[in-house]
Amino acid sequence: MKNYNYLNTLFNILITQKFMKKFFMFLAVFGLIALAAQYAIAQTPELSVNDLSVQSDVPVYQQIKAKFIEGGAGFMGTVLLCLIFGLALAIERIIYLNLASTNTSKLLASVDEALKNGGVEAAKEVCRTTRGPVASIFYQGLSRMDEGIEVVEKSVVSYGSVQMSLLEKGLTWIQLFIAIAPMLGFLGTVIGMISAFDAIEAAGDISPNVVAGGMKVALITTVGGLIVAIILQLFYNYIVSKIDSIVVSMEDASISLIDMLVNYKK
Repeated sequence: MKNYNYLNTLFNILITQKFMKKFFMFLAVFGLIALAAQYAIAQTPELSVNDLSVQSDVPVYQQIKAKFIEGGAGFMGTVLLCLIFGLALAIERIIYLNLASTNTSKLLASVDEALKNGGVEAAKEVCRTTRGPVASIFYQGLSRMDEGIEVVEKSVVSYGSVQMSLLEKGLTWIQLFIAIAPMLGFLGTVIGMISAFDAIEAAGDISPNVVAGGMKVALITTVGGLIVAIILQLFYNYIVSKIDSIVVSMEDASISLIDMLVNYKK
């Protein structure tokens, strides 16, 4: 009973440390992006619309800042937060997936050599010292070697599903920000149109000067939301393609491992 409590406590500590490591990685990436955005805004001088219309050589980032201010701090700020959170999650996933990538051909060759020279324990040691989901799947399969090939195959399939879910962790949040950003932009569009009609009603006349303010806010928020969604969609597609590549590599390596163990049993 004491041994069980000790193992349970150790397992909880390991899980907590793993969670905290990922949490601090996410905070670090988010903090760097937020500081970079804040620094860029702080270092940019204030420009009015008239200044932008007169100066044809105004840098692009200054024009973007001016349009951001014209769009309104409320909606443009929430759209910017979607971009920052989405990029932080995307960069964290990219770092994790790059660390999870493994040279499966080299790993298979090392495991095969270890099996021939030192047996199952030597092969397990090779997997233990190799990072990545493929090595973890190999280790789980080799740990069930004494129970038969069928058990090894079931263990590899089950643990492969676990590793796949770890690779896809956080993707739903990126999808959420991709969906929310244009929605916020469209909401700003509707509110800008309402403001334009309120101004028309108050003035009692339809003129470009009366309508221009509300229409401009409406268009700027829409453009901002669509730009954020496009940027995050590009990152999302790259992450999905990276996951697909790792999963295919995992499945192919798992089949090769089963064949290798069958030959080893003979």
